[in-house]
Amino acid sequence: MSGRVLDGAVVAAVVLDETSRRVAALGERGKPVGLATVLVGDDPASQVYVRNKRRTAEKVGITSFHHDLPAGASQDEVEAFIARLNADAAVDGILLQLPLPEGLDGERAVAVIDPAKDVDGLHPANLGRLVLDRPGLAPCTPSGVLRILDHYGISTDGADVVVVGRSFLVGRPLSILLSSRTRNATVTLAHSRTRHLAALCARADILVAAVGRPRMITAEYVKEGATVIDVGVNRTEDGLVGDVDFEAVSAKAAAITPVPGGVGPMTIAMLMANTVTAAETGLAGPAGGGVTK
Repeated sequence: MSGRVLDGAVVAAVVLDETSRRVAALGERGKPVGLATVLVGDDPASQVYVRNKRRTAEKVGITSFHHDLPAGASQDEVEAFIARLNADAAVDGILLQLPLPEGLDGERAVAVIDPAKDVDGLHPANLGRLVLDRPGLAPCTPSGVLRILDHYGISTDGADVVVVGRSFLVGRPLSILLSSRTRNATVTLAHSRTRHLAALCARADILVAAVGRPRMITAEYVKEGATVIDVGVNRTEDGLVGDVDFEAVSAKAAAITPVPGGVGPMTIAMLMANTVTAAETGLAGPAGGGVTK
């Protein structure tokens, strides 16, 4: 058996098409959608990530406002700049590119963002809404994983799911989303120090690898016929590889995401969708420039 490849680029294109139509609908009502990106310092990888996000925003009709802050900016200066964007009616979404340079506290800076403009879904208030199963802006990568599953008709209802990785960016919020009343999965949140990890993973109907270790998940971790979602992106001498040994695992899995081209494209697509959601709902009130329904 060779697993069906779950092409994230295909799903991302669908999401971006939907987003473009939503942006156009707001434009007809006289409401442009604006996304502010903030890059502190000159890290080359971060520059590439921000450039890709801005390019995608422009493709779907979102106005991109980019701001470079020097690597020597203080914590207070970064937070003061975010506060200015909170008050800018033209800005519906704020993206602070992480990680920040050494000496700056990224979590503290994110907490300054107006939760209604927090299109990364990382503000404590938005994570709290996630836990309470209330509407809000959810983290982009976990949302992208769910969208891939939906697109390919992979049900989570009653499924045994193991998520390997406990970060606040992916593992923890994804485990909460999967166990919500609308998803109804039974979720185990595991990590690299979980005892008997391979045996635990091998029971899963859906296995999500988000641990950040190249090719850590081998065939012994996977049940025959399982769905495997690889969130990992690791730079190696062989190029970009995931947390899953793709060739070995795809021989056992019924479906699997590749790296690159799996979950990666979905993160930016869901960022754009979150930005339009922020504009549509007007959660920020008059200062956020949203449309209040």
